[in-house]
Amino acid sequence: MKIRAYLVHVFTASGLIPIMLSVDAIWQGEARLALIWLGVAMMIDGLDGPLARRYQVAVHTPHIDGSVLDHVIDFTGYCFLPALMIHHFNLVPSGFGVIATSYLLMTALYTFANRQAKTDENDFRGFPALWNIVVFYMIIFESGQMLNLAAIAFFGAMTFAPNRFIHPVRVVALRRLTIPLLAIWTIMVFTYLGMGRAALPPLMDWVFMTLSVYFLALSGWRSWALRGGAKA
Repeated sequence: MKIRAYLVHVFTASGLIPIMLSVDAIWQGEARLALIWLGVAMMIDGLDGPLARRYQVAVHTPHIDGSVLDHVIDFTGYCFLPALMIHHFNLVPSGFGVIATSYLLMTALYTFANRQAKTDENDFRGFPALWNIVVFYMIIFESGQMLNLAAIAFFGAMTFAPNRFIHPVRVVALRRLTIPLLAIWTIMVFTYLGMGRAALPPLMDWVFMTLSVYFLALSGWRSWALRGGAKA
C-alpha cells in the first residue's frame, strides 16, 4: 500500500509533463496545442484525487502533503500558464498585459489559500481559478481584447464572492445528468482544439454554449437555493 501511495504522488507530479509541453507549444505560437496539453494536465488532476482517497496516501505517506503538491501543480496549470497565454497571444489591449495577468494571478492565489474554498456539499466558494477554461473560450471564440479584459476583471472579483460554483463530479445534486453532460462538453472541447472552430458546423457552437449555460445556471441555482436554506 505504501508503494501504491508513492505511485499516486508520482502520478500527481506527472501533471507537470503536459504543463511543460504546453509551455513549449506557447513558445511555438500554437495556442490550441497549448490548451490541449493543459487539458491533459486537467485530466490527470481529475484522476489523482480519487486515487489518493482509494489508496489512502495520507495514511501511508504522512510525510508528504499531497494537497500542497496538488496545489502547486494546479496553480501552474490553471493560472500561471493561462496568464502567460493571455500575455503572449495579446488577448488583452496593449499596455494591459502585465497588469491584467498580475491581477489574475494575485486573485487566484486566494483561491488556493482559502481553507474554506469548498462547501460541505463540495461546491466551490467563489470562482475556482479555472483560468485555463476562461482562456479556452477567449481563444476558440476569438473574443475581443476589451471583452477579455472585462472577463478577467469580473472573474478575479468573483474569487471573493459568496456565490457557489458547482464541482460537476463531486456535487451529488443532479450528478446523473451533470456527469454525462460534462463528458459531452469535454469531448467538444477537444474537438474544438483538435479541428478548429472554423472546420465545425455552427450548430456545435449552439450545443456547446447551451452546455456551458447549464453549468453556470446550475451554479447560480445552487447559490440561490442553498443560501436561502432550501434543499438542493
